[in-house]
Amino acid sequence: MTTRTVPTGLDADWAQQVRELARERNAVILAHNYQLPEIQDIADYVGDSLGLSRIAAETDADEVIFCGVHFMAETAKILSPDRRVFIPDANAGCSLADTIDADQLRAWKAEHPDAVVVSYVNTTAEVKALTDVCCTSSNAVDVVNSIDPDQEILFLPDQFLGAHVRRRTGRENIHVWAGECHVHADISPTNLVDTVTANPGAELYVHPECGCTTSALWMAESGELPQENTHILSTGGMLEAARKSTSEKVLVATEIGMLHQLRKANPATEFMPVNPKAACPYMQMITAEKLLACLRNQTDEIFVDEKIAAAARGAVERMVAIGNPGGGE
Repeated sequence: MTTRTVPTGLDADWAQQVRELARERNAVILAHNYQLPEIQDIADYVGDSLGLSRIAAETDADEVIFCGVHFMAETAKILSPDRRVFIPDANAGCSLADTIDADQLRAWKAEHPDAVVVSYVNTTAEVKALTDVCCTSSNAVDVVNSIDPDQEILFLPDQFLGAHVRRRTGRENIHVWAGECHVHADISPTNLVDTVTANPGAELYVHPECGCTTSALWMAESGELPQENTHILSTGGMLEAARKSTSEKVLVATEIGMLHQLRKANPATEFMPVNPKAACPYMQMITAEKLLACLRNQTDEIFVDEKIAAAARGAVERMVAIGNPGGGE
C-alpha cells in the first residue's frame, strides 16, 4: 500500500485546498491504483480496493473520501459502518460489478441450491450479502482450495479470473458466471502477441481479469515467452514484483492507471502497457475538480442497508479467515 507523496504537476492552489479541507474534516483520502495520476499523488493512501477498505476500517479519521468506483466505496462502508464514507462521483460504476445483480444471483443459486457461492470483491453490497465467501484475484485459488473438493461452487462474476482458478485448481465442479471487466477483456491476445513480439526479452505482468491471460500462459508453456518472465498478478502483486525487478522493460496487461504506481516504485525500469487504450472511463470520472467539490460540499455520501452490510461483511471476514487476501484485486 502506497502512502502519499508530494504531488507533482498539480495546481498548487488546488493541492493546498484539498489538504486543508481534509485536515479540517479529519478526512482520509484513499485512491485506487487505476485513478488519474493527480488523484493518486494527492491521496493519503493508494492501493487496491480491499486493502484501502481495510485502511478505512482502521483509520482514526472521521470521514473517508474513496477515489475509486462505487462498489469500492461500498466495501469501505461495509467494513466501517460507523464512519462516513464519500465518493467524489456516485455515478462512477463498474462494468464488471454490473454483470450480475442480486436477483440474478438468487436465480443462479436456485438452480444450484447446494453450491457454495464465491464472489470476487468486485461486486455490489447486495451480491456480497448473498455470498458465502469473497475472494480477491490474489487469493481466489486459496479460497477455492479451502472448500471441499466435492463441493459444487458458483464463482462470480469474472469469467477470466474464474477460468484461471479452474485451471490452477483442476476442479471441474466450478460454475463460472460469464461476466467481464470491459477494459481488461479488451486487452486481447492480439495486443499481447504484438507487444511481446515487438519487445523481445521484456518481462510480462498480466492481470487475471484480462482476456489475454490464457494466451500468455500458452505462450509461456510453448516456449514463445520465457516462463520465468511471465507473471499472472493482482495489482498488489504487480507493485511488489516491480519493486524487486531488475529488468530493463516490463510489459503490463491491466488498466493503464497502474503504470503510475509501477513507475514510482521502480524508476529504473520502463513499464509499458500491452494495450495503451486500456483506460477505465469510470475510474477517470473521479477528477481533481470533483474531489475538491466532495471535500467542500460533503457529496456523495455512501449508505448501505444495515442487514445487507452485515451479511456482506460476513463474506469478506470469512475470506480473511482463510488467509491473507494479499494484493487484492
